[in-house]
Amino acid sequence: MNRFKGKKAVVTGGTHGMGLAIVERLLAEGAEVIFTGRNEKKTGEVQQALNAAAAYGVRSDASSMADIQALGQLVEERFGRVDYLFINHGTAEFQELAEVTEASWDQHFNVNTKGAFFTVKRLEPLINDDGAIIFTTVANDRIFPGLSAYSGSKEAVKAFAKVLAAELLPRKIRVNSVAPGFIMTPTMGVANLTEEDRETFIAQGNEITPLKRHGTVEEVAAAALYLAAEATFTTAIELPVDGGFAQGI
Repeated sequence: MNRFKGKKAVVTGGTHGMGLAIVERLLAEGAEVIFTGRNEKKTGEVQQALNAAAAYGVRSDASSMADIQALGQLVEERFGRVDYLFINHGTAEFQELAEVTEASWDQHFNVNTKGAFFTVKRLEPLINDDGAIIFTTVANDRIFPGLSAYSGSKEAVKAFAKVLAAELLPRKIRVNSVAPGFIMTPTMGVANLTEEDRETFIAQGNEITPLKRHGTVEEVAAAALYLAAEATFTTAIELPVDGGFAQGI
């Protein structure tokens, strides 16, 4: 398939898990891709592993306004214009009420919310009319204790994605979100899990997901790329990719 031949895309948080799966699928279908990662060493390793002239990795911290501005400059210089923007970066940490600090709260909102919003603000002028923005949110209709800051930060993303969808209607830029449930990733989406915690988390997810399994990063990537390229009469929606988890079935 060459669904994305001649297309240019930017993927934030593209060095592992769902973001990397999006990058790989875009490249496989003919796109040129700039992807970001917060860790320079990891970003370089992924760049080397992809071994694709059409892929360019850049270290960029979504919580840094300077890095966001630099990313915009790089995209402008290398691509000029882009067709698709995937806002996939994020951070999560289990902390119940007594454990949440101002620093951890700020980290969640600086990365997940402020970083998402201002990355779009910087790159939106470079997106072609009829292009698409796809956010990664989370299946938030059912909540776990200990994820207040994370859940709140992603709910904010869901809200302003809908506002941006309305604001960008004159340019026919579609703005949608993909909302993963339990997905098998290296970190399971949560920082600092021990191996025992990870196994417990996986078992719990399998049990409470109606399809009785975790999703794959490839399944999330497929949904994100569908929203980007095929759902051309769809904007302002959040598409669950969660095996029925948030649907109450």
